[in-house]
Parts: sequence; structure tokens; C-alpha cells
Amino acid sequence: MTSSTDESVAPAGRAERRRDRRKAEMIVAALQILSGVGYQGMRFEDVAERSDIAKATLYHYFPSKDALVSAALEKLTSDVLTHLSKALDAASTLSATEQLRDLIAEQLRVLTVLYPEVGKLFSFPAPWPEQHSESIKTMRRRHDRIFREVIDGGIASGEFDCPDPSVALHCLHGILNHASIWLRPDADPEGRTRDAVVEQSLRLFTRPQTIAT
Repeated sequence: MTSSTDESVAPAGRAERRRDRRKAEMIVAALQILSGVGYQGMRFEDVAERSDIAKATLYHYFPSKDALVSAALEKLTSDVLTHLSKALDAASTLSATEQLRDLIAEQLRVLTVLYPEVGKLFSFPAPWPEQHSESIKTMRRRHDRIFREVIDGGIASGEFDCPDPSVALHCLHGILNHASIWLRPDADPEGRTRDAVVEQSLRLFTRPQTIAT
């Protein structure tokens, strides 16, 4: 016999999943709009329209534009770090060069397949309000820490020849963010252009080959 408690839990669980899906759709819409018009140009009604909901419903989930932006940035950070951490864990027994290659490839996948709007968002950053600028800095630090640990390990082992790792890392992100704008996975089904971007990016850190004369 099914208890009344079991019967009440199932609908509650379904309702919660529906809320989570609806919330995720709003966050995706917010990121898409942010990448197109920036923080200043983002309007609540535009997010509601793109999510196909009433503006009042959006307010039910997020009491303000800043609450929605904060949730979107945190969700983005969490997802990106999860993907990068999984890629690094899978390459944990490999050399620093192979670990960095896998990280770069995964970052490109995130930017071109999972979150194609994010590259534009950070390639041409518009001014952010003070309440968000610090969280964005924290987001970047958390993100860069994953790459920096691999880079520092490669320098220590002699695999990488990188006089200024911080500058090289900034250059790497510039390459990947801009590549994500013009790199189209559907036009490159074999991934040759993607692989070329990865290999060129690695040259920021690896020792140049000596050319025999």
C-alpha cells in the first residue's frame, strides 16, 4: 500500500524539478542577453520574453535584475569549473603538457558547444556594477587556479619555458575567448581547426623546437 507521505513526496519532487528546469532556462536566457548587450542593456522583460514566461513569473524566481545576474554568473562558474576539473582528473597521470592540452581543449568545448555565448561576454567586457565586479574577479581567480597549477607544475618539471606565467595565461584566455567567436563546430566536424587552436595555444608555454641549420 502506498502511504499518503509517498504520494505527497512524488508531486513535490516533480514540481521542484520543473522549477529547476524553468530557473535554468531563465539563467541561459540571461547569459545570452548579457553576451549580446552587456549588463547595462539587459532588461528583465527581454529575459522573460526569451524564456517564454510572464515578467511577473521571472520576478517570482529572481526579485531583481542583479539577483538574476548573480545567479547566472555563479551557475556559469560552477559548470565551467566542473567540466575543467573532470578533464584534469582524467589526465592526472599524464605529463603537464598533456594535462594542459586537455584543459585547453575542454575550455574550447565549453566555449563553443556548451556555452557559446560566454566567449563574447568576456572577450569584450563592458563595465560591471561594483556588486558584480568582485564576484567576476573571484570567478576568474577560481578558473585560473586550475590552469595555473598545471602551468606551475610544467615549469617545475622543465616541460614549460614560460618567463611570465601570468602574462601567458592572460594571452591564453584571449586566444580561446576570441577563437570561440569564430570557431564553429558544425563547420569543422573533424575538429582540425579546433586542434590547431589547441596546439598554437600550447606554444605559449612549451619550449620552442631548435631548427637545425
